[in-house]
Amino acid sequence: MNKYNPLNESRSLLERAAEIYDYVPVVRDQAGESDESRLLPPENSHQSQPTAGSVPVAAYAGPRVIVDRDKLREAGFIVPDGPVTGISEEFRIIKRQLLLTAKGSQRQAPVPHGERILICSAHPNEGKTFSALNLALSIAAEKDNEVLLVDADFAKPSILSSLGLEGNKGLMDALADPELPVENCIIHTDIPGLAILPAGDQTNADTEYLASSRTEQVLNRLTQNNPNRIVIFDSPPALSASPASVLATHVGQVLMIVKADETTETALRDALSLMAGCEHIQLLLNGTKFSPTGRRFGSYYGYGE
Repeated sequence: MNKYNPLNESRSLLERAAEIYDYVPVVRDQAGESDESRLLPPENSHQSQPTAGSVPVAAYAGPRVIVDRDKLREAGFIVPDGPVTGISEEFRIIKRQLLLTAKGSQRQAPVPHGERILICSAHPNEGKTFSALNLALSIAAEKDNEVLLVDADFAKPSILSSLGLEGNKGLMDALADPELPVENCIIHTDIPGLAILPAGDQTNADTEYLASSRTEQVLNRLTQNNPNRIVIFDSPPALSASPASVLATHVGQVLMIVKADETTETALRDALSLMAGCEHIQLLLNGTKFSPTGRRFGSYYGYGE
């Protein structure tokens, strides 16, 4: 700026400053709302690098939602920022072993793809979705990790309904459509550290899509820019639908839910044989009514059940 190049006094303060400092101001629409304020990236998201002369835009273009805490409480799930309960304490213990396996420790190296955890069961109604969602809520409370909960039960998805959320494009859509970025299907919630990837549209070829080379590419995109993200897959029952066995080849850990007094040893052995694509399998006993050691988590904090 000099006497031969005076500022245009009729322009706004931001526009005049742009001439001096050579930056592009945010363009406002007729309602006075900036494009930038209408497209805010979620916490910890990565923005695409702007090109010369362009306005930076967020890489993430999916929805953000509010989770119904009352619905969580009524269904017996962990409530974020809620009181310490027996359930929340149990999942604190469960997640610690899974996180150690994923991240490694002084005594053991991290497991390849250990950040991908498959939650499965032999048969329906043994508690896999209940466990997957509670595990995700528990990990979301971590200070150094965030969690992406993937509804991979394509035939009977239930994660969204459990949270009181509506349907959206999801994993199967991203696998079927090479032009659809999987990150644009992710739903970010108002619970810090928790995001959801829905199952997506149903198809009769879900197993074939999962077995394709594109699946590994899509799954890599879920964590490639976020090393602190844990991905939890709510799988179909192993003895009821074939996708579970294929999903096991893409994860580093499998958590097999065993329902007390219901899951038979024969069914468990059969289910475990189908999970052979993953080397690290652990069992979680669900629905126990008696502890021989008298363990009663939650009561120490004054909120015993």
